[in-house]
Amino acid sequence: MPLSESATADTALSESTLVAYYARIDSGDLDGGLQLLAPEVAFAIILPGTAVRGENRQGVRDYLEGRGPVDRRHVPTHATRDRDLEFVYGAVVEDGTTITGHFLASAKIGDDGLITGYQVAFDPELGLASPSLDTRNGA
Repeated sequence: MPLSESATADTALSESTLVAYYARIDSGDLDGGLQLLAPEVAFAIILPGTAVRGENRQGVRDYLEGRGPVDRRHVPTHATRDRDLEFVYGAVVEDGTTITGHFLASAKIGDDGLITGYQVAFDPELGLASPSLDTRNGA
């Protein structure tokens, strides 16, 4: 990838509201992550065999807290934004080393910078792009 494309991709990842959301949630800062969601956020979390849907921040909290303790992080590899729509693709990593699947997330960003709509799909089988995981750094 030419340097200009790589720099653009890095900027999209660093400026992404969804990437910031995942970083906060994965670090254990549930309240900080939820602060990036509008109070009346509409959401759909699509997992193999099920979908979790709701219409507010509390619904997202209930889903996240209902998972119980997890050693999981999202590793975004691609991000883009078109006006008020943001898209992020990446891998889900368990225990710091095992890629358990890939996710594609989209969000509608309100004028206040908060996520007003959130849809994510996770697939444990198909991966379009995966990060290189450096186990020496706990990643």
